[in-house]
Amino acid sequence: MELTTLDWIIVAIFFAIVLAIGLVASRTAGKDMNQFFLGGRGMPWWLLGISMVACTFSADTPNLVTGMVREDGVAKNWAWWAFLITGMVTVFIYAKLWRRSNVLTDLEFYEIRYSGKAASFLRGFRSVYLGLFFNVLIMGSVTLAAIKIGGVMLGLQPWEAVLYGSIAVVVYAVLGGLKGVIWADFFQYSIALFGAFYAAYVAINQTEIGSLQALISHPAIQDKVMMMPDFSDPSVFIPLLIIPIAVQWWSVWYPGAEPGGGGYIAQRMLAAKDEKNAIGATLLFNVMHYAIRPWPWIIVALASIILYPDLASIKAEFPEISDTYLKDDIAYPVMMSKLSPGWLGLVVASLIAAYMSTIGTHLNWGASYLVNDFYKRFVKPDASEKRLVLMARLTTAILMVLAALVSLFFLDNATQAFDILLLSGAGTGAIYLLRWFWWRINAWTELVAMAVATVMAVALVFGVKEGSLATEVLDHNTVRLLIVIGVTTLTWIATTLLTAPESKQTLQRFYKLTHPGGPGWRKVIKEAGREGKEIDKEKGMAWEMPLQILCVFIGAAVIYSMLFSIGNFLYGRLTLGIVFLAVVIVGTYLLFRFFSKLRTEKDF
Repeated sequence: MELTTLDWIIVAIFFAIVLAIGLVASRTAGKDMNQFFLGGRGMPWWLLGISMVACTFSADTPNLVTGMVREDGVAKNWAWWAFLITGMVTVFIYAKLWRRSNVLTDLEFYEIRYSGKAASFLRGFRSVYLGLFFNVLIMGSVTLAAIKIGGVMLGLQPWEAVLYGSIAVVVYAVLGGLKGVIWADFFQYSIALFGAFYAAYVAINQTEIGSLQALISHPAIQDKVMMMPDFSDPSVFIPLLIIPIAVQWWSVWYPGAEPGGGGYIAQRMLAAKDEKNAIGATLLFNVMHYAIRPWPWIIVALASIILYPDLASIKAEFPEISDTYLKDDIAYPVMMSKLSPGWLGLVVASLIAAYMSTIGTHLNWGASYLVNDFYKRFVKPDASEKRLVLMARLTTAILMVLAALVSLFFLDNATQAFDILLLSGAGTGAIYLLRWFWWRINAWTELVAMAVATVMAVALVFGVKEGSLATEVLDHNTVRLLIVIGVTTLTWIATTLLTAPESKQTLQRFYKLTHPGGPGWRKVIKEAGREGKEIDKEKGMAWEMPLQILCVFIGAAVIYSMLFSIGNFLYGRLTLGIVFLAVVIVGTYLLFRFFSKLRTEKDF
C-alpha cells in the first residue's frame, strides 16, 4: 500500500502526541515505585477501565477475530466471549479485595496470604516465570502481528516494523511509568476504536458489497453470521460454549482472564483511588471488551470473505506476502488496502496505537514483577526508591529488546510453547478464587498445583500424538484441557487437606487487612476472638456473597444482551434487537440498584 504525504503526517502527529504524554508523565513517575508502577494509587475508574480495554485491543486481536470468523463463523468468538463470567466475578467480588490488600503487585499477595519459604519461592519463581518468560512470549506474539501489518500495509521488512513500532512505546513506558502508559492508552484507544469503526464502514461500502444489508444477506457468508454455535452438533457447541461456561472460566488461569483477577488487570485495580473506582474500572472494561468492540472487526471479517474468499485470492493481489504469514488472520490488514489517503494514515495510526497500548502495559507489568518481586525482594532489599525506579526503567527497555528478538527469530516455533503455557494454568483457577474465602488454602496448594499442571502440560503436548485424544464430541485440545483440569484439581485438593495450614498469625493478619467474610473464615475469627483479638470489622453484618453473585449474574446478562442487541440491529433483526435492548435497560437498572447495597471500605 502507498501512504501519501498526508498519511505520514497523521502518523507522525500520532507519535508526537504519544511521546509528549510520556514526557509529561515523567515529572512524577520517577519519584518512587508507587508512582512508577501504580501512578500514585490515585487513578479514576474511567481512565483505568479504558486502559484495561486498550491493553486487550492489541495489534493481533483484529487479526485473531478475522481468522476466527473466516474459518468458523461469528460463533467462534465464544472461545473468548465465555470469559465474561470471569470478568463479572472480578468486578463484583474481587476488585474491592485487591484494592483493599494495598499490595504493589498481585505477586506480593503471596507473602501476605501465606508465609515461610514456600510463599517466598512462589513469589520469586512466578515473578521471573510471568514477568520475563511468559511476558516476553506474549509481547513477541503481538509484535509478530505488527510485522504482518507492517509488511502488508507499509512494505516494511520485519526488523523495520519491530524497530519503528517499539521505539516510541519504550520511550513513554520508560519515562512515564504506569501513568504515562494509562494516559497514552486513553489517547491510543480513542484512535484505535475510531479506526476500527471507520475500517468497517469502508468495508461494507466496497463495490462488491454496497451496504450493510447487502453484506448480511450475501450468500457467501450465510454460514458465517450466526452468533450462537450450531446446537444440533454437540461437537461444535459443547467445546465452544458449554465447557467454557461450565468449566473453563473458573478452572483455567491465563493472563488477562485470571479467575479472581490478576496480572495487569489487578495492577489497574491496585492503582485506583479507592474500591469503588476499582469496581467501576473493571465493569467499564467488561462492557467495552465484550459488547462494543468486537463488532467492527466482525464486519470487516465478513466483508473480507466476499472480497477474498480464500487465501489464493489474497496471494494473487498481494504476491509479496510470505507464505509463512499467509493465513486467514492476514485478511484484516489486507482489507485496509481499501482505505483512501488520509484515512489510511489514520487507520495505520490506530493499528500502531493498538500495538503500543498492549506492549506498553506488558512492559510496565513485567517490570513491576521483576523489580518489586524479584530484585527488591531477593537481590537488594535495601535499595533506595531512586535505584528501584532506575532498575524499573532499565528492565522495561530490556524486556522490549527480548520481545523483539523472540518475534524475529524464535516465534515460528512457539506453538508448542503456547500450548504448554495455556495448559500449565489449567486446574489452578479455582485456587485463585478460593484463597480469599477459605482459610485452609496454603502455599503448598499453589506450588503443587503449578507443578502438576506444568508436568501434565509438557507430557500431553510432547508425549501424546496430536489428535489421538479426540472423540466424536470433543476435539483433542478440549480433552487434553479437561484431563489437566481434573488431575490438577484433585491433586491440589488432596494437598490442601494433607498439609498443614498457614500459621494463625498469618491468617489473622490477612483477614484483618482484607476482611473477605464468609463461613470459610469462621474458624480463624473464633480463634482470634478467644485470644481477645478483634479482626472482623463486619461482625454482626450479613455476608454479601449472595448479593454479589446476583450482581454477577445480572451483569453478565446485561453485557451479553448488549452484545446480541448490537448484533441483531446490525443484522437488520429489529425486533430481536429491541428485545435484547429492553433486557439491557431493565438489567442495568436492577444492577445499579443492587450494586448500591454492596459495602466498600468506607462503609466500615
